Amino acid sequence: MTDNDTLPTHLGFIIDGNRRWAAAQGLSALQGHQKGYETLKTVLLDVLARGVQYASVYIFSTENWNRDKKEVEHLMGLFLKILRDDVAIFINNNVRVRVLGSRVRLSEKLLNAIDRTEALTESLQGGQLLICLNYGGQQEIVEAAAQLITRGLRPEEVTLSSIEQFLYTPDVPPCDMIVRTGGEQRISNFMLWRSAYSELMFIEKFWPDMTKRDVSRILNEYASRSRRFGG
Repeated sequence: MTDNDTLPTHLGFIIDGNRRWAAAQGLSALQGHQKGYETLKTVLLDVLARGVQYASVYIFSTENWNRDKKEVEHLMGLFLKILRDDVAIFINNNVRVRVLGSRVRLSEKLLNAIDRTEALTESLQGGQLLICLNYGGQQEIVEAAAQLITRGLRPEEVTLSSIEQFLYTPDVPPCDMIVRTGGEQRISNFMLWRSAYSELMFIEKFWPDMTKRDVSRILNEYASRSRRFGG
């Protein structure tokens, strides 16, 4: 078991494998997403309960709109359930919820749920769950750059810190480790600005099969890494 000195401050998850898990079980992609949704609550809440301060999860990218319309509609329904119906779960676990991503194309009902959940959990101190919804790392940087231009910054005023202050959640620190399930080994436009020195961990297991035991495995793996940040 790790101690607080070896815990990551920010642990990011690229949750992959819902559809492949479902296919292997003879189930529909929609059923795979439903199981992935249940796993999300179990795993992410456990990460925060162990003392990790920030847990970010990539649940829908700006590119995922290209999927089948029925699948996208189902996913939006799951996101609404997380942010509207499950808010009591986050409150009971003392978890602050924040949503990162573009608000373009999201329904008014979902936007209202985002605003309400963020307001209801804003003062909670048991860790932060960062839900990356309609999120793209490149788009986040583009929007930050646009803010700099709008504010009329001169070239010499464009710095790392000036860009960081216009990211979706400027107070959130870099990812110490990014974990991707499902066997693929890429970061798929996730947290590009915050991943410059992230440790990477790729897990063969599909996301719906992840358990609290895997949380222990991830934290132990992080504790075993030697981070030098280019030094």
